Amino acid sequence: MSQVIALVDDDRNILTSVSIALQAEGFVTRVYSDGQAALKAINDNPPDLGVFDIKMPGMDGMELLRRVRETSSVPVIFLTSKDDELDEALGLAMGADDYIAKPFSQRLLIARIRAILRRQDLERGEAAANSEPEPPRLERGRLLMDPARHKVIWDGKDVSLTVTEFLILEALAQRPGVVKSRNQLLDVAYNDDVYVDDRTIDSHIKRIRRKFRLQDPKFDSIETLYGVGYRFDEQ
Repeated sequence: MSQVIALVDDDRNILTSVSIALQAEGFVTRVYSDGQAALKAINDNPPDLGVFDIKMPGMDGMELLRRVRETSSVPVIFLTSKDDELDEALGLAMGADDYIAKPFSQRLLIARIRAILRRQDLERGEAAANSEPEPPRLERGRLLMDPARHKVIWDGKDVSLTVTEFLILEALAQRPGVVKSRNQLLDVAYNDDVYVDDRTIDSHIKRIRRKFRLQDPKFDSIETLYGVGYRFDEQ
């Protein structure tokens, strides 16, 4: 059975183009141009995943997520037009699964949707019989990464990362001591021709470090080589 994606955005051009792209990939789409209509429909007939624009008139994406979370744990990806750490922190605390900044690549969005849905299936123990074999877990000193379940553990403690942050950390941890440039990390996190400033990686690294330091204030395994890139030092 095809998985259902709820798209909520006041920009009808985005609704149309993303809906067409998702349908071409085998998804069923339901589109809503305002949060109030989306809330009723999602409560009455929950989708498999929601894609919410944050900035909408009336009920914005944050309020929509808050109301949805009262009755449902459906995964949600936020679309945002700005790099606002406060919005991101609040959204993740409320239960958003990932962020994608506008303008965005449709292929990137589809990849994120597939990753989150696959993780959800595995967590439920309902992975489709024809799914790909689980990717191996990655162990580097005190770091454990389980790509199939999107789990990150540092020194026995869970660290909650977005899909993008997970991909960046995984790329660094796969080869400890090897320097990855910003462009190489962009290729991992944004696998399309859409333009993303390479300084975006700096923001992601900053957030990754902050999340690890909540569990371990002395965390310093991600090293900056100024003018070159980043590397992971195994501990």
